Amino acid sequence: MKLAVGLLALSTVLAPGTATAPAPHPDIDLSQFTLTFAEDFDTLSVSAWGDGHSRWIAHTPWAGDFGDAQFTDPEKGFPFTVKDGVLRIEARKDVGRPWRSGLLSALDPKDRGFCQQYGYFEARMKMPPGPGVWPSFWLIGRDKSKGSAEIDVIEYYGHEPAHYVSTWHVWKQQFGQPNEDGRFVGDVPAGSLTTQFHTYGVEVTATQVRFYVDRHETWRVPAPPSYQSCLYPLVDLALGSGWPIKDTPNPSYLWVDYIHVYRRR
Repeated sequence: MKLAVGLLALSTVLAPGTATAPAPHPDIDLSQFTLTFAEDFDTLSVSAWGDGHSRWIAHTPWAGDFGDAQFTDPEKGFPFTVKDGVLRIEARKDVGRPWRSGLLSALDPKDRGFCQQYGYFEARMKMPPGPGVWPSFWLIGRDKSKGSAEIDVIEYYGHEPAHYVSTWHVWKQQFGQPNEDGRFVGDVPAGSLTTQFHTYGVEVTATQVRFYVDRHETWRVPAPPSYQSCLYPLVDLALGSGWPIKDTPNPSYLWVDYIHVYRRR
């Protein structure tokens, strides 16, 4: 597998209970796509909960925090800063305060913002080092009538610097049905995701969901019916996920070069 900034060997591992094995496929060819959403972080347009004008909000639209850091309203210089076309999301613990960090969602609670059915969603990021960090680039389906669709394009757990995780979910507990999900673990050279930028992408079609690292396909799964929904991107620097944060570097930073979305022609 080709990784950005040089060639590094990469192996892949399926987590227990995952049914679909990875197979070799061509790298994604973006010349077959049209760019529909370009966030290059030359500036940052964000409000706490949506004002009808900002591109991003700083919370999940359903007001659901997760992990061991509070996702805070944007302040001057925290938790978001932009410099030279790169977004920095900071997680910090000040004296006498809990851990705080940042999340961006492209859709607000009133369904205002960017959302797209099908296409290729990609972020270029450099992960924070250290145990306890849990950054993610992910998608959520707007229509929840067939179950809540979630695609975790990349999740990185700082206590495992030689791995990354991609998952798909359909949350159906609201219908009294079991949830559906699958998980893929990628094995990378230790520290390679925290010292270099890499791209993490997923293409969603009517029939398949295909995951990519540096535009090289890592695995694919059949698309559940709920994935016909319009999907919107989120990016965050969470902490914990059940893992201790006592040794998490304070502060910790996630670097995001861009978030792009494309539609196949």
